[in-house]
Amino acid sequence: MAIYRLLRRQVFEPEDICLLAIVFEDVLKTLGLLDRKDPRTELIARKLVDLAQAGERDPECLKDLTLEVIQKPQ
Repeated sequence: MAIYRLLRRQVFEPEDICLLAIVFEDVLKTLGLLDRKDPRTELIARKLVDLAQAGERDPECLKDLTLEVIQKPQ
């Protein structure tokens, strides 16, 4: 899974990893992404890790900010 591969390279507390995994799954569910090989899953995982590295830990905020980036027209 994209999120766990990225998290292996980062230093996060176990509870943060659990939080990010839950939010990751929630974002995928919201977007209807079932295929874990979809390139958007990597983008979602990267955004979540970036937000967590910046200090964000609120699950709703993490989800909303990630969805905002993913759904923004290119």
